[in-house]
Amino acid sequence: MATQSQSRYDTGRPVVHGRRGVVSAGHYLTAMSAMRMLLAGGNAFDAAAAATFTAAVVEPTASYSLAAESVFLMHHAATGRVRVLSGQGTAPGGQTVDLFRGLGLSKIPTGPDARGELSFTVPGVVDASIALLETYGTKTAGDVIAPAIDYAQHGFPMYQYMRGALQSIETLEQFRRYPPGGMGIFYDEDESAIKVGQVVLQKGLAATFGKMVEAESSAPGHRLSGLQAARDAFYRGEIARNIVDCSRRVGGVLSLDDLAGYRAAFEEPVKTSFRGLEVCAQSTWTQGPVLLQALNLLEPFDLRAMGHNSPQYIHTVTEAIKLAFADRERFYGDPDFAQVPIDGLLSKEYAASRRPLIAPDGAHPGLPPSGDPWKYSATAPSARGKEVPAVPATGDGGGGEAGTTHFTVIDRDGNMVCATPSGGAFVKSVFFPELGCALSTRSEMFFVDPDHPNGVEPGKRPRTTLVNYIVCKNGQPVMTLGCPGGDNQAQANLQLLLNVVVFGMDAQQAVEAPRFSSQSVTNSFYPRIYLPGQLNVEPGVPEGTRSRLREMGHKVVPIASESGIGAIVSQRDPETGVMCAGADPRRPTYAVAW
Repeated sequence: MATQSQSRYDTGRPVVHGRRGVVSAGHYLTAMSAMRMLLAGGNAFDAAAAATFTAAVVEPTASYSLAAESVFLMHHAATGRVRVLSGQGTAPGGQTVDLFRGLGLSKIPTGPDARGELSFTVPGVVDASIALLETYGTKTAGDVIAPAIDYAQHGFPMYQYMRGALQSIETLEQFRRYPPGGMGIFYDEDESAIKVGQVVLQKGLAATFGKMVEAESSAPGHRLSGLQAARDAFYRGEIARNIVDCSRRVGGVLSLDDLAGYRAAFEEPVKTSFRGLEVCAQSTWTQGPVLLQALNLLEPFDLRAMGHNSPQYIHTVTEAIKLAFADRERFYGDPDFAQVPIDGLLSKEYAASRRPLIAPDGAHPGLPPSGDPWKYSATAPSARGKEVPAVPATGDGGGGEAGTTHFTVIDRDGNMVCATPSGGAFVKSVFFPELGCALSTRSEMFFVDPDHPNGVEPGKRPRTTLVNYIVCKNGQPVMTLGCPGGDNQAQANLQLLLNVVVFGMDAQQAVEAPRFSSQSVTNSFYPRIYLPGQLNVEPGVPEGTRSRLREMGHKVVPIASESGIGAIVSQRDPETGVMCAGADPRRPTYAVAW
């Protein structure tokens, strides 16, 4: 990795360093819950489970709910393995192409649109968190849930980012549409959000957590028996019945069999090399390989000579991202259900065949055509993927959710866990007071098309936007990357990696540096907005740079830095064991170390 920064950004916070543990998370209370586990003798996996449960309490306006999902990537120091853990929920048995087509739906809707409740997915994050504890942890469910129960039962102070999200018209309208929603929890009697500093109490969510802990306490035998009992309380017991009843009450199709049959899955990561490093990610049930494909495309370019965030740099990175997104739209889907040429997509030869499409001075006007990675795959295709028509939206629009949260934990033994929890956004889902949370609507990301790799099918994972990355050097993990941001996640993570590897920035500089994002891909979220040629840039990108980008053909749209992508970079030196982390001030993201 580069050791000296070419472009030094003054930062508003220091890099946090430690020798025994470091945590960075989307909220300071989430970070402290994880650190409490480390201080109590737990490891990174215990801490990650605690952070996951606490974030469901203190970060609900980050579009994250206990009845939602999370994507994990981890390094287990004792075995030296990097593994993926999929806590992405699946489509219920009732979600079929025939169901949606029979209702006249060509897209799976969410929010105020009719039948949006049909997008509910099976909750995955609870099973994944328990699987993490069973496989690598040392604590009980009660241990790791205790901070979450405390914050739900006794409350936590409202903070500005959360209050701002609650004040949105869309959130209020969704709560009003499904009363009582969260009106009695997050708002005063005049329907204004609870003021900053006032205490937010979530008794229903505390009760849901309490049922899991009670089941564990009543279980005979050792720790593993207790963890199984806690899981059963959620997926087979009273909580499961509540989830199904809530779903049915508003017209959803979740069933008890859907919940009872769900299991989180450990998997091997997909990888690519970049300038002596190995970058690990989740497979094509996420958009994780988009970053890997973009790295393959960018590897021969002298990005450092272009200059950080120069017009040529932004243009080149953006055009590489577009090419990777074109393949995402055609070929990505759950590989347990669809044949995906992942070896072809990630081959250096395939990248070389696509690289000439990056014109040095001209932007592609929209999403480029996809390539043919099957030529570079060892597997003969049973299907070659299917192009998805991209329909331009009117106006400038948004083009990406700022929901989701992210955290990372590293302990003194070198164990690493990074997680990106999400789902159950207030603006599109239904909040059920008896559960204390909303249900995930991630099935909106499926296509209503049986011939597409991402076509909706019972038991299948929607192609989620949730991703995170671990970077290794000489076989040893040295860095994690992650952030919220919907379709912008892979793009932002790519810039974080390049900031460190190419431009030598430290972890805090990397997360605070101005970012940009292409909207030249159909958005993964309903109503699937497509803004061909649009390039969003933050205020730190100078007007002269923006002007040159416009000359190159980009439709430059300034966006606020406060748009919500709270990025995190963490690092560990394998020789000294010293750890560090950066935390993005665009959100109440904080890092703590021990």
